Amino acid sequence: MPDDPQLRLALNEGPFHAALRAAVEARGLTLERLRRHLEERGLRVGMTSLSYWQQGLRRPERPESLRAVRALEEILALPPRSLMGLLGPPRPRGRGQGARSPADDGEPAAPLAGSAHTLSALLHDLDGVADDRRLHVTAMYETLQIGTDRSATRRETLQVVRARRDDPDRFIMVYRGDLGCDVERVRIRALEDCRVGRIRRDGATALVVAELLFGRALEAGETQVIRYELADPSGVETTEYERVFRFPADQYVLRVAFSPAALPARVRRFARHAPGPGDHDPGDHGPDDRDPSGHGPDDRDPSGHGPDGRGTDDRGPAGCEPGGREDTESAESAESALTLNAHHAVHLVTGRFGPGAVGVRWDWP
Repeated sequence: MPDDPQLRLALNEGPFHAALRAAVEARGLTLERLRRHLEERGLRVGMTSLSYWQQGLRRPERPESLRAVRALEEILALPPRSLMGLLGPPRPRGRGQGARSPADDGEPAAPLAGSAHTLSALLHDLDGVADDRRLHVTAMYETLQIGTDRSATRRETLQVVRARRDDPDRFIMVYRGDLGCDVERVRIRALEDCRVGRIRRDGATALVVAELLFGRALEAGETQVIRYELADPSGVETTEYERVFRFPADQYVLRVAFSPAALPARVRRFARHAPGPGDHDPGDHGPDDRDPSGHGPDDRDPSGHGPDGRGTDDRGPAGCEPGGREDTESAESAESALTLNAHHAVHLVTGRFGPGAVGVRWDWP
C-alpha cells in the first residue's frame, strides 16, 4: 500500500476519479507522460480522456479503457485492482437504460453533460441557443501562440460568416480552457469589425462565453468579417489545439507558432469526422471554447458555440478545447506529421469540412 496518506485514503474509500488524481499527483507525472507510458504498452488513450477520468467527468468502461486502467495501476505503482475495484460493475446499457450514458468512458463526440448544462445556462443568459444556424462560416483563419512555458498564451481569429436569414447581429464565442485554467484571467479583445458585448464565465467547467457584436443586423446573404483575440495567461501546459465544427464550414486554416525556447519534439495534424450534428456542448482544450451556427465553431466542443480553447484542453487549449479521441463515437483519421518551418510554426488548411474536428497536437521533449 502506498506511503502517501492521502493516496492511501483515496484508494481505500474512492471514488475512482479521486484515487486516480491522488495517484497521479503522488507520482508527479503529467498527463502527457501517462499517455506516453500507455502508448508504449500499445494502449492509445487521449490526454483529454485521462483528464476527464481524473475529474470524474467520464468513467472508463470500454474494454480498451479498462485495459488502460490496469496498465495505470502498474505505471503509478499501485496495488493490483486498486483502481479497477473502485469502478464497480459496468453500467447497464440498451433500450430503457440509456444506450450510452453521457458520463461513460472517455471523450465522446458530443462533450460532457455537465458542461453541456452549464453551457446552455450561459448561452441562455446571453439570449443564445445551442443550435442556432443563422450564420454560415465561409472562412476561418486562426493563429495560436505557444509560449516559453508551453502554454497557449494567445489566439487570434479572423472569420467570415454569411447570414442564412435576416437578423443575426452577433457571433457568440465559447472558450473552454485546459484543466487548471483560471477563467477570470481570460481576456477577449475585438480587433476588427466587431466589439465585445457581454461575457459570462464558469470556473468549474473552464468555460467563457462572449458576445462579438456586429453593430447592426445582417440581411440574408450578407457577409461579415470579424477579427478578435483571446488571451489566457493561466500558464497551463498544453499539447494540442482543435477546432470542432458542428456544421460544415467552407474553409479553415490553423497556424500554431512555438517559442524558439520551447520547441516540440514532434507535431502532427489530425481530423475527426462526425456523422452529423449531435447534442450541444470544446475543444483549444481548450481552449475552450470549436458551422453555420449563429455562435460559431469552437475548440474542444461540438456545439455550435463551442470552446475556442484546448486546449485543448485540451487541451489543447483545448482550447478547445484542448488529447486523443480514441474513446469517441466518431472516427479519427490517421495522423500526419507536420514540420516546423523557419519561423518555428506549422499550419494546416482544410477545404469544406464538418461536422467534426480538426487540429494539431504535439509532444514535448
